[in-house]
Amino acid sequence: MKELGLAMLLVGLVSLALPFINPNVHYFFLTWIDQWGPTVAWGIRGGITLVGLVLWLWRRGRD
Repeated sequence: MKELGLAMLLVGLVSLALPFINPNVHYFFLTWIDQWGPTVAWGIRGGITLVGLVLWLWRRGRD
């Protein structure tokens, strides 16, 4: 579970950073998020990051 949390955390952080690095390029793995509008897209990105962080910290504390 720790690895899943770390993977989700990293994917979330990358998806949060990509729009600021090059906003004109549409990345194929993030276009589905933008279909629901910018507010929901940021909520999904933040949610993935938050869930990943919680899973990683929860399992990290139990090892």
